Amino acid sequence: MMELYFSLNVSREQALRYYQGNARTVIVTAVTGQKLQFPAEHIRSFIDQNGIQGQFRIQFDKDNKLIELNRI
Repeated sequence: MMELYFSLNVSREQALRYYQGNARTVIVTAVTGQKLQFPAEHIRSFIDQNGIQGQFRIQFDKDNKLIELNRI
C-alpha cells in the first residue's frame, strides 16, 4: 500500500461543481511534488458550506486503486 499527503483549498463554487458531478476528477499535487488524479466522488463527503479545506492522506494499492481518503 502506498500513501500520499496533499492540501486542498477549494472554494464553495468549485466544490459545488464536484458535488453536482460537473467536475469528475480532482487533480492535486502531493507534498512530494507528485501529481495525483482521482474521481471527485471521493471528496464529496468533505464538502461543507465553505467548500473544501484541509490536509488529506490518500492510500492506494499497487495497481493505483484508491483504498482510502482521509482528512488529517
